[in-house]
Amino acid sequence: MIRSELLHELARENPDLRAEEVEQVVDIFFDEITKRLADGGRVELRGFGAFSTRERDAREGRNPRTGDKVEVPAKRVPYFKPGKEMRQRLNSD
Repeated sequence: MIRSELLHELARENPDLRAEEVEQVVDIFFDEITKRLADGGRVELRGFGAFSTRERDAREGRNPRTGDKVEVPAKRVPYFKPGKEMRQRLNSD
């Protein structure tokens, strides 16, 4: 599902909201998750999963075109851990 499909589905399920209001709610939702992660926090949505960040150490990589060595700096990357309910729904037969 892409963002426009999400907006369309939410608008369909909430006919009392204008399209602009639905888009504003989605923007706020994702902005708040992003802000929390940028501050080093964690976001848990019960039944869905938890968003957090993990540290990646600096390392030596390679340029795929030339094979030359390249220094890759340390960085934080987003991480998602699915919740128990999501895992059960994904693996139910």
